Amino acid sequence: MVRLTVSRCLLPAVLLLSAAFVVGELHAAGPATSRKSQVEFGVDMAKRGLWSEALFRFENARKIEPNDAAVLNNLAVCYEAAGRFEDALATYEAALAVDPANRALRQNYSRFAEFYQDFRPKAAAPAAAPATGENAEPAPAAEAPPREPQDPPAGGAR
Repeated sequence: MVRLTVSRCLLPAVLLLSAAFVVGELHAAGPATSRKSQVEFGVDMAKRGLWSEALFRFENARKIEPNDAAVLNNLAVCYEAAGRFEDALATYEAALAVDPANRALRQNYSRFAEFYQDFRPKAAAPAAAPATGENAEPAPAAEAPPREPQDPPAGGAR
């Protein structure tokens, strides 16, 4: 009877320790800890147009390797695709600080900066006092310059 009681006590403890070990091993070998797997999955999602998932994966990769220029570049591309242009700008600048010689990064930043110059809201200029009287002419309407359509960001890792 004593032997049966010890077995009953040990069995749950052994199962609990085994489960903890297996979960720990799965967690350690899982994609959340691998920068490479996060980047690969993020690139795949970006190629499919699933920008939210790609953004999530690149943010995970950034947590693992915060100063990886390739991860920062991909993250900035995702921020662009998501319309988070201030985040894209800050991320490109951080990536350039890490690897200023990275040609692909410089090219992506250049394209983004060109777009962002036109996109960023300009500070409103103070309005001039309108002319009054019979000789006052209406001010001409401001006309926006014609714009070429923007191509969406290509792929996940530009």
